[in-house]
Amino acid sequence: MSVDEQRRLIVVSNRLPVSVKRVDGGYQSSISSGGLVTALSGLKSTKFQWFGWPGIEVKDTADREQVSQSLEEHSACPIFLNSDLAHEHYNGFSNRILWPILHYQSGVTFDDGPWQAYRRVNELFADQIANAADSGNLIWIHDYHLMLLPGLLRSRLEQQGKSCAIGFSLHTPFPAGDFWRALPVRKQLIDGLLASDLIGFHTDEYKQNFIDTCSNLLGAHTEIPNQIQYKNRLVCIGKFIVGIDPQKFTDTLKAPEVVERIKTLEERYKGMTVIVGVDRLDHIKGLTQKLKGFDSFLDDHPELRNKVVLIQVAVPSREDVKEYQELETELTTPDGTPLLYMHRSVPFNELAALYAIADACLLTSTRDGMNLVSFEYVACQEKRNGVLILSEFAGAASFMREGSICFHPANKTEMSEAIFKALNLDPAERKRKFEQLREFVHKYTSSQWGQTFLEKLNARVGDKATRNCA
Repeated sequence: MSVDEQRRLIVVSNRLPVSVKRVDGGYQSSISSGGLVTALSGLKSTKFQWFGWPGIEVKDTADREQVSQSLEEHSACPIFLNSDLAHEHYNGFSNRILWPILHYQSGVTFDDGPWQAYRRVNELFADQIANAADSGNLIWIHDYHLMLLPGLLRSRLEQQGKSCAIGFSLHTPFPAGDFWRALPVRKQLIDGLLASDLIGFHTDEYKQNFIDTCSNLLGAHTEIPNQIQYKNRLVCIGKFIVGIDPQKFTDTLKAPEVVERIKTLEERYKGMTVIVGVDRLDHIKGLTQKLKGFDSFLDDHPELRNKVVLIQVAVPSREDVKEYQELETELTTPDGTPLLYMHRSVPFNELAALYAIADACLLTSTRDGMNLVSFEYVACQEKRNGVLILSEFAGAASFMREGSICFHPANKTEMSEAIFKALNLDPAERKRKFEQLREFVHKYTSSQWGQTFLEKLNARVGDKATRNCA
């Protein structure tokens, strides 16, 4: 029997993929879009419940009951947090301390207050999920906000006499040892993760960095490939390549309003070469480096100044974090640069049309877990065979290097040369590179990622889990 037919699945993320709003004295919820939602939608027969914070503070008991009822129709279960605790956990520790270290950023200042909030939120998650789980359930925990949860949850499940397989997926990089050592609570986080049965990373580099850290920091046994033995437990470690649903983009490009929008954009930029960039407004996306590199490209090739345009979408992110507010002020556009800078979210249909008319996509991440914009761009380029200009530090570069033009994002000259090369590729080479990318994007879809991880987690149940990670 498949994992879909056998076991109830509990999915856990910091934030529920559901929007909750107050309507006419009650509460209404609607499902959000996202990679994880898409991945699980491919598991048609799986029964699953999704646990996480609903994104709003709900103090009143009656209101909490209404929110819970509203979320039930989406198989979602809220974990309520007061706003101060949620803020300190998410902004204070997860995004101001843990996120930068995971992405190789130095100068992080540790503060015990946010750390205590992080611990408390993980404890609240563990309490509620342990009470809701039954023996034999699969529990799949997601991302850096909940690194303590496997250990806390395992302890509570054992106290209640329950046995569940626990999987954890990290959607960021995992850094080399020297960066991880900068975190005073590093041992507690790794110890918490190692209560999992299966831990998934997006690339071999992240996976190996984690294995090395477990060996050097905790003295765990890591001699057998893809296995960590620690505290009489065997933890399986794997690479699981996350992707998108390319068919969603293919279908969207056929919609009449999108076809019309593509015609409008093509007419607007007729005679111009269009480069697109789509990034969250985040330090790791290398936006300041991108603007400087593009400006350098125009200086190196002044004859192209009126022939090439960069359309840069910078999606607002973590706007209540001081460092992110400061980043926006840094992104000043050089005078005379042919650049359209949009600091806002863009509707899906508009985004697909923008991808479709662009001759190239420029992604300049200084570090990135994967960067699915690269996949999205390829999914919209069947007609144009656009070129992907990709930072070597994006996780996607581990798999898409041959089909892309890669560069170091801190080297303006190298970025300028990569842009020029992309815009002057021989048509046959352009098509060859695109076909490589297309094949990869269609093979490693979000549904394939979800199915593969759950099959591996299901295999960890029972006696087999004590012997190997096959």
